[in-house]
Amino acid sequence: MLRVSMAPPAGNSSHVSVFSLLWYVDLGVWRLVVFSVVLLSYLLIIGANVLVLVVIFSQRSLHEPMYVFLSSLLLNELNGSAGLFPFFLVQLLRDVHTVNATLCSLQIFCLYLYVNVQFYSFAVMSYDRYLAICWPLHYGAVMRPRVVALLVVLSWCLPVAAIVTMTTLSATLTYCRRAVERLYCDNYSVVKLSCDNTVVNNVYGLLYTFIVLFGLTLVILTCYARILRVCFTSTKRRHKALSTCTPHLASLLNFSLGCFLEIIQSRLDMTAAPLWLRVTLSMYFITFQPLFNPLLFGLNLTKIRQACRRLLGAGLRGAGPERAGLRGAGPRRS
Repeated sequence: MLRVSMAPPAGNSSHVSVFSLLWYVDLGVWRLVVFSVVLLSYLLIIGANVLVLVVIFSQRSLHEPMYVFLSSLLLNELNGSAGLFPFFLVQLLRDVHTVNATLCSLQIFCLYLYVNVQFYSFAVMSYDRYLAICWPLHYGAVMRPRVVALLVVLSWCLPVAAIVTMTTLSATLTYCRRAVERLYCDNYSVVKLSCDNTVVNNVYGLLYTFIVLFGLTLVILTCYARILRVCFTSTKRRHKALSTCTPHLASLLNFSLGCFLEIIQSRLDMTAAPLWLRVTLSMYFITFQPLFNPLLFGLNLTKIRQACRRLLGAGLRGAGPERAGLRGAGPRRS
């Protein structure tokens, strides 16, 4: 049974400050089971991403541009997960599924920042692989530490500026409806509830989406097209491209699939579809990507695998002498 939470509005009924989330169902005895599964998924996301980050930061051999960009990608996945999972867990335990406008704007900011930084990071990583494979002799001269830092900063600052503008435009609207057809706050779904003219919001969203998606997609496709062309002329470069570009491409395709499902979910009328299917489509991009990437990069990038072995081996060797000392401790016989 669908539980619709309708909190009474404060003051004038045309000014809504609390939104109701309509996709939460009365789980009954299954509530704690679902809560436990979601909590375990969140802990796995945190553990997997933090493990790879610790390995990269603790091993000097991994302080290279490619791994710096990967660290930025993984940090962004922690940010995106933090924007959804704590909120989701709290809502699962509540009987009234509402969210105030301030928290709703904060969640929109975190989730949209996650999506944008992810695309910028993929573009930067594809450019980095293009230089490493197509121009290996010039790679060190181009990818200097200052350039690497600048690319990382831009991949975060440009999305922050864009999303702050978007959420500010949405925050200035007056809302006269409160029913959000989602598990969480989505800018498109929330703006539809406004009784103001939303032309500016819609035009800004469409222009920014088109410019960013078109621009970044063009960068990514151009870089990988040139990498592919070089692979046909050199066996050595082909091997290097396969070993380092495969996880990038797999991660990019997985994330693109999640975003495509999200666009379908938000733009098309899917009320006839089962609720479980709509929930799965809506959760895919923020759940599977953070779980998929640490495993993907950890297994496919040789240096990360080797660093994990060294790190774990050092821990075991460090614990060995202590255990030996404990076993050897005791009174000596004269």
